[in-house]
Amino acid sequence: MAPAEPRARRTDVLVALGTAVLAIGLQLALPPLDRADPDGTGLRYPDVVSVPWIVLAVAMLVQSALLLGARRRPRTTLLLTALVPVVAVVLAPSTLSGLAMLPVVVAVVLAGLRVPLTRLWPTLLLAAVPIVATQTVFAFVVLGAGRASVTTGVATGLGMGVLQAVGAVGLPVLVVLVIRSRRDVRAARTAEATALDRQQDAQVDAAIARERAAMARELHDIAAHHLSGIALMSAAIDRQIDTDPDRAHDGVRQVRAQSTAVLDDLRRLVGLLREDAPAERLVETVPGIVDLVERARQRGVAELELRTGSAATLGSGIGPLAQLAAYRTVQEALANAAMHAPGARCAVTIDDRSTERLTITIRNDRPTVPVVPDQADESRVGGNGLRGMRERAELVGARLETGPTDDGGWRVVLVLDREAS
Repeated sequence: MAPAEPRARRTDVLVALGTAVLAIGLQLALPPLDRADPDGTGLRYPDVVSVPWIVLAVAMLVQSALLLGARRRPRTTLLLTALVPVVAVVLAPSTLSGLAMLPVVVAVVLAGLRVPLTRLWPTLLLAAVPIVATQTVFAFVVLGAGRASVTTGVATGLGMGVLQAVGAVGLPVLVVLVIRSRRDVRAARTAEATALDRQQDAQVDAAIARERAAMARELHDIAAHHLSGIALMSAAIDRQIDTDPDRAHDGVRQVRAQSTAVLDDLRRLVGLLREDAPAERLVETVPGIVDLVERARQRGVAELELRTGSAATLGSGIGPLAQLAAYRTVQEALANAAMHAPGARCAVTIDDRSTERLTITIRNDRPTVPVVPDQADESRVGGNGLRGMRERAELVGARLETGPTDDGGWRVVLVLDREAS
C-alpha cells in the first residue's frame, strides 16, 4: 500500500487535471455548437484560438493549477481561484467567461471538505466579491447593460453577480454539507462498531475471569480438603511409626485412600475442562454432606447433627448450584478445622426444618494439640478458602457468616433459601 502523502498528492493532481480537462473541453465544444444552432440573441462565442478564447483558456489552466494547493492552503486557494476570472474578463471579455466559475466551484468544495464551515464562511463571503465584480464587468462590456443608464447597468450587473455567486459558492456549500453528513454517519457507525467490539471483548474477558475464579475455587476445594488431611495423617504417622506401628500402618492406608480420592477429583475436573476428554459430571449435593462428614471422622473428631422436617429428601427445594455451594462450604470448613485446629471437636449441623431456608453450621472448638510448623506457615499465606466460600455464597444468593467463637473456636454459618415451588 502506498504511503498516505503520495496518495493524497496524486489525488490533488487528478482533481486539478480533471477540472482543467472539463473546462477546456467545454470551451472547445461550445463555439461549434453555437454556430450550428444560433440562439438569435446576437451573442456569439469567441472562435477557438482567438485572443479572448486563449485568455480564458490560460485563466482556467491557472485556476486548475491553483487547486493543487487546496490541501495545504484551502482559503488562499479559494480566494485566488475566484480572483483570476476578474483579470480574464478585464483583459479579454467573452461570452464564455462563465466557464471560469467551474474551478471556483471545485475550490469551494475542496475548502469546505478541509475547513469547518463555521470557520470558512468569511472566506466564502470574500470569494463572492470578485465573482460579483466579474459578472458586473461582463454585464457592462459584453452585454452592454450600461448603454441606457449606468445605474441600470450596475443594478443588472450586481443582480447577475449575486446569482452567479450563489451558484458558484452557495450550491457547492450544500454539496459539502451532504458529503460531511455522510462522513459523520460513517464515523458514527465505525465508532459504534468499535464500541460494540470493545464491549464484546470486555464481556469475554469478564467471562474468562469468572471461569478462572471458578476453576481456582474448585482446585482449592479439592486440594485443601484432601491434602490437609494427608498432611495431618502424615504428621501422625511420623509420631506413631516407632511407638504404635499398627496405627501407623492404618494411617498409611488412609493417606493412600485420600491420595486416590484427590487424584480422582483432579481427573474429573480436568475432564470437565477439556473438550476432547470424557468426564464424569459428579455434582455434590446436600445429602452428600453426610458421607463427607463420615469420611472426615477418619482423620479427626467430627460429628453430624441432622434436624429434619417433613421433607422426604434432605435439602429439598434447594437448587443444584446452591447444593454444590453448600457441599463445598462444608468441605472447606472441615479442611480448615483439620488444619488450623488439630485435635479439636468439629460439629456439622444441618437444619432442614424451615420451609423457607436451609441452615448449615460448622463449628469447631479451639485446638487441643500444637499446629505443625509447616501448616502454620501455610495458614499465614492462605485466605483463599474463606474467599471461595464468600464467592460461592454470593453466586447463589446465600448468606454466609464466618468468625471466631467465644471459646476460641471458629464457626461458619451458611443460609440457603429454597426455590419457590
